[in-house]
Amino acid sequence: MVNLLSDGDKIKVGAPVIDKAFVEATIKKQFKGDKVIAFKHKAKKRYNRKVGSRPLLTLLHLDKISSK
Repeated sequence: MVNLLSDGDKIKVGAPVIDKAFVEATIKKQFKGDKVIAFKHKAKKRYNRKVGSRPLLTLLHLDKISSK
């Protein structure tokens, strides 16, 4: 989704997005993020549960944004 596109002197503003606009990007790196920990607890029920996950993340480099 592209909301605003500028090439120096011309400016296109979308309402809410610009039709036929596209973005070219290159994947720089794929890695795991920091561990996210959730702790569940129910009072007076002796219920405790610790859950964790490491989300997969992708680092992108935007090469070109243009429209047809």
